[in-house]
Amino acid sequence: MTAPEAGRGIGIGERVAEETATFGFPRDTFRILHVSTGNVCRSPITERLTRHFVAERLGVLGGGLIVESAGTWGHEGAPMEANAEAVLSEFGADTSGFVGRELLDEHVIRADLVLTATRDHRAQVISMGHSAGLRTFTLKEFTRLVRAIDPATLPPLEDGVVMRARALVRAAAALRGWLLAPTPEADEVYDPYGAPLPFFRSVGDEIHQALDPVVTALTGVPARM
Repeated sequence: MTAPEAGRGIGIGERVAEETATFGFPRDTFRILHVSTGNVCRSPITERLTRHFVAERLGVLGGGLIVESAGTWGHEGAPMEANAEAVLSEFGADTSGFVGRELLDEHVIRADLVLTATRDHRAQVISMGHSAGLRTFTLKEFTRLVRAIDPATLPPLEDGVVMRARALVRAAAALRGWLLAPTPEADEVYDPYGAPLPFFRSVGDEIHQALDPVVTALTGVPARM
């Protein structure tokens, strides 16, 4: 028995599309939802770095791609932690206008891809239903799967970032179960809440390293050296 071809759809994307269409959300967009606990440290960093790295590669964050975040115990209305903001500023990412959110059903329903900080967050998202298991990964899990996907099997960027992103999620889902983490901890991004700035920087670097191949696969454009 061999692993499925990374670029081959298996009907997962179609089922997600049917569910999302049922709720009346437009299919010309692709929503990435980053999830952590309080939505003041890890998921704000991941959200804003994703936006920043996509804009760096494409010159603008657009083309139907929407990036947002929420927390399983989200501090509704709270600003991001000062150290998280400092880390983002060091990367040159925009920190303005961020407001913490508690994770709601509507966020999961609308999301085309949910990337969580830990396995517990992933389990909490999946437990909410809405066929979330088909499109929910830990960030590092998704990175591992994306690295195994041949970019040539994805639609070219000329077909639009939305189409390319949907194909990427289908391909990653097809590989899940075949490419396992070497240890459970390998899929975790640990919480820096209350830690000093150096620890936040290490978490920021960890998130950066995990996001880089994901954004490259999404856009078809490698990071500028």
